[in-house]
Amino acid sequence: MPGVMSIFSKLTAAIAASVVVGAPLALPAAAQADDAAQYAPTMLILDASGSMQRPDPAGTMMGAAKNAVRTFVESAPAAAKVGLTTYGTGTGNTEAEKTAGCRDVQLLRQPDTIDRSALISAVDGIEPRGWTPMGAALREAAQALPKSGPRSIVLVSDGDDTCSPPDPCDVARELKQQGLDLVVHTIGFAVDGNARAQLRCMAEATGGTYNDAVDGPALKEILPRVSTAALRDYRASGTPITGAGNYADAPVAGAGHYLDTIGHGETRYYAIDVPAGATAYFTGIVSFPRVSGVSVTDDFNTVQSRVYGRDGEDCLSFETEQATKSSDGVALTVTQTWDGATKQGTGKCKGGGRYYFTLTWDRVSDGVPPRLPLELIVGVEPGVTDRGPAGVSTETTFVEPSGPGTPVTGAGSFTEAVTLEGSGRYTDTLRPGEYVFYRVRLNWGQGLAYRVHFEANGKRGLDVISNIATTLYSPLGEEIDFDTAAYTGSAGVLPTNDPAMATAPIRYANRDANDSVVRKQSVAGWYYIAVKLGSTFTEGAGTPVPMRLDLTVAGNPEPGPAYTTGKTGGIFGEDAGSSGKPIVHSADSAREDSSPAKWVVIAAVAVVGVAVGAAVIGLALARRRSRTLR
Repeated sequence: MPGVMSIFSKLTAAIAASVVVGAPLALPAAAQADDAAQYAPTMLILDASGSMQRPDPAGTMMGAAKNAVRTFVESAPAAAKVGLTTYGTGTGNTEAEKTAGCRDVQLLRQPDTIDRSALISAVDGIEPRGWTPMGAALREAAQALPKSGPRSIVLVSDGDDTCSPPDPCDVARELKQQGLDLVVHTIGFAVDGNARAQLRCMAEATGGTYNDAVDGPALKEILPRVSTAALRDYRASGTPITGAGNYADAPVAGAGHYLDTIGHGETRYYAIDVPAGATAYFTGIVSFPRVSGVSVTDDFNTVQSRVYGRDGEDCLSFETEQATKSSDGVALTVTQTWDGATKQGTGKCKGGGRYYFTLTWDRVSDGVPPRLPLELIVGVEPGVTDRGPAGVSTETTFVEPSGPGTPVTGAGSFTEAVTLEGSGRYTDTLRPGEYVFYRVRLNWGQGLAYRVHFEANGKRGLDVISNIATTLYSPLGEEIDFDTAAYTGSAGVLPTNDPAMATAPIRYANRDANDSVVRKQSVAGWYYIAVKLGSTFTEGAGTPVPMRLDLTVAGNPEPGPAYTTGKTGGIFGEDAGSSGKPIVHSADSAREDSSPAKWVVIAAVAVVGVAVGAAVIGLALARRRSRTLR
């Protein structure tokens, strides 16, 4: 996340944001969060093949696995939806029993709201005996999960599949190719090289992570951590689009919300028709998975963006961002602000027309999946005939609320951010390795201020020490403010030195301010608050930390700017086609539009991955506070 990020570009944007015409910003309908926070339904798949009878410091490997599941179940959020599937319990593992054993997959608990006693009882009743039909179990577990929305599977196995076909890696690819919003995380329990390769393949095929557990004590630490993080998974969504490898083949995206993927070292091209007088914004976001065992010298990722004009002319607009300590689940953003269409002249990078925006995943750290989902959002805001009240830079005054607080459950991604209903005190519980999102609506003339309190959790030691952070984002996803510190088990508060993280009253004319931070506070709509409890310095029990967010929303709503035109076709193209989905044109079929109307085109690209695992090194790499005047 910003704060472990070196900032090179003029603007810093954030995750999958959107633009509204003549009204506060809002995400596309497909990406809007429910008012209630949502956990990703998660299915545990537990290996109960005969080899799980092998000895372990916990007694047997099966006994160690049961202990690990109990630890997770006892600490899982009450609203979590967790199911349990196992294989290998119905037959022995002789050749004579193979046919039956390779069909021996048992769904013990549906992925419903967690019933701790029933789930623990189901785990305790598992007796390992048979074969390892991992591919069949993966397919059946996926079928038991809901048919839509983000879903996760966490699979623990002590060996490779002994029943292929179906090959479990092929099943994982098959599930992903079906367009399922499903992530598979795998844990190898004292596995050999072949099993490790197979389990890693399954995870990487779906954007998940692989972890090694060398013995029972390690599994008891890793399984709860992976399973808990899987519950708050990122939800990638949008109309499918495939970026091209060159400008000539780039798909032309109308207003809307799209979904693509990007790989190591790859460059993706997209075309946007920018009317004369318009300004275009193109934002890339990479959210890297948390992984363990990455050297600090290899823990860097870089994303670059360029703009090209007619006939692929390089417009010499180049932005790059670098994320350090990527293995701690940081998010990296890169933004292009392109005003070439506002300029007069005959050059290929001036005036209205078709422009090409690229995103390149340049430098790649160790341990990340070979491909990550990539979201693309395009919106349109007209120019204005009246800019409204003058800009203002005075920050909103924080007023500490009273009372016990309203319980909320922050979501695992920007698009699922839970709404905070104005001024008040809100409470949540975070577990190590979680980064959660909330949102606050600000109308024209309103501002916010907030503080985040991390309560003491009664623990001490290296397995409690972690990085805490909070980031405030504009509706366009731009970072407004950031602060970070270390959590040691004692109570702490962010920001550490200022009264609060705050915005000025939101006014259109703020975009002309000398302070670049104030310029980001120039559009009414959803403002986002992200809160992080990082992975602990060493592996531990994953003790949760109570968190309190105190919020002030101040100022009377006032008239905003007067726009030149209405919202023909919808801000995000929701009225563009009969299906209600945005329309993607091929490079040949799309029509260039150089009409003189003054518009602002916003394009945001988000590359997102799941955040699972542990990071050990790097608290010192996080900067304390980011609020620069540029």
